[in-house]
Amino acid sequence: MILTAQRLLTTRGITGPGWVRVQGDTIVEVSYAEPPAPGAGPDAEERLDLGDVLLSPGFVDAHSHGGGGAAYTDGTVEAARQVIATHRARGTTTMMASLVTDTVDELARLVGVLAPLVADGELAGVHLEGPWLSRCHKGAHDPDKLVPPTRADLGRLLGTHPGTVRMVTLAPELEGGIEAVRTAVEHGVVAAIGHSDATYDLALEAVDAGATVATHLFNAMRPLHHREPGIIGASLTDPRVTVEVLCDGIHVHPAMVRHAADTCPERLVLVTDAMAAAGAPDGHYLLGPLGVEVTDGVARLVTNGAIAGSTLTLDRAVRFAVQVAGVPLEVALAAATTNPARVLGLDDRGTLEPGRRADLVALDGDLQVAAVVHAGIRLS
Repeated sequence: MILTAQRLLTTRGITGPGWVRVQGDTIVEVSYAEPPAPGAGPDAEERLDLGDVLLSPGFVDAHSHGGGGAAYTDGTVEAARQVIATHRARGTTTMMASLVTDTVDELARLVGVLAPLVADGELAGVHLEGPWLSRCHKGAHDPDKLVPPTRADLGRLLGTHPGTVRMVTLAPELEGGIEAVRTAVEHGVVAAIGHSDATYDLALEAVDAGATVATHLFNAMRPLHHREPGIIGASLTDPRVTVEVLCDGIHVHPAMVRHAADTCPERLVLVTDAMAAAGAPDGHYLLGPLGVEVTDGVARLVTNGAIAGSTLTLDRAVRFAVQVAGVPLEVALAAATTNPARVLGLDDRGTLEPGRRADLVALDGDLQVAAVVHAGIRLS
C-alpha cells in the first residue's frame, strides 16, 4: 500500500509532498520523489491519495484510564477493547492502560486481565498510577487504599506477568520510595514520580535512582517556588526527565504548557489522563472505585469536586497545544508521537521511517483527524 500526502512529519521535520509505502504492518519506504504510477490488475498495489493533509506517526498515549464509556479498571477485556477503539479512531495507535489506586490484590487481578492484550500488542503496557502516592497530593485516588511501597508488593505486581507493567508512578518521599524506584528499574519498568510532595533535592535523588518521567507535570505535586522548586523545577531542568503535560485548558494554563514546550521540547509528552467519559457524553462515571460527575466535558469527583482525570483524546490535546497554547506544530506532534515512544522504550514506532510499525494519522488543515492507519490497516 502506498499513501500519498501533501506533507509528511519525518525525522527531517515537516516536509513534502511525499509518500509512504507499507507492506503488511511495516513501513518499508518513505520518499519525496514522484510516487509510482498506479498499477492495474488484481495484483496492483493499493494506493491511497490522502490529498492536502499532514501525514504523521500515530499518536502514543502514555497515560490514559478509559474512554468510550469504559475504563481499564472495569476489569474485562471487552471494556479495555472499547477504550482502545475509542482512542484509536481519533488517531491514538499506541496506548498504555493506566490503573488508579486500589488494593494490591485488585491491581494484581487487573494486571492479569490486561496481560493478554499487552502480549498481543493491543496495549503497549500497563501503567500503575498508585497505590504508592502522597496523601496530600492524592488527586482523584482513594485515600483509604494509599500505602507505602514494599519490595514484596512491587515484585508481585511487576513480576507475576513479566513485561505487562511498563510504567509505575510513585511518590519518592514515602518510606521505601527511593528503593521502589530502583526496584522498578530492576524489573525493566519506567519509574515516574508524581502525586508527590517531594522537594527538589529528593526529586533529583529519585532521578539518580532511575526515575525518568514526571507524571502530569504541575498537577498533584508541590507547586513551583523560587526557593523550593520541587519536582517541577527538577524535571524542567534535568535532561534525564521526560515531562507529561495535560493539554485540556483545565489542568494546566496554556502559558505553562507553552513554558514546558519552550523549556524542554524534546522531553515533552502530551498525555490525556482520560477517564471513561472521553469520547462519551456527560454523566456519572467511575474512576476506579470513586464516583465522578462529568459536566461540559469536565470530570470531577462527586465527593469533593476535585478534578478526576480528563475527557481528552490526543488529537484534541495536539490542537489545544498548537492553537491555544502556541506550541509549534512540530513540537506538539513530537510530544504526541516520538517522545512518548522513546521514553517508553517502543523502538518500533513513533516516527515515519522504514522498519517502523505502520501506525499513521492524517491531519487536515485544522488538525482534525482525516484518516488513521494502525499496523498497516486503514481504519478511516
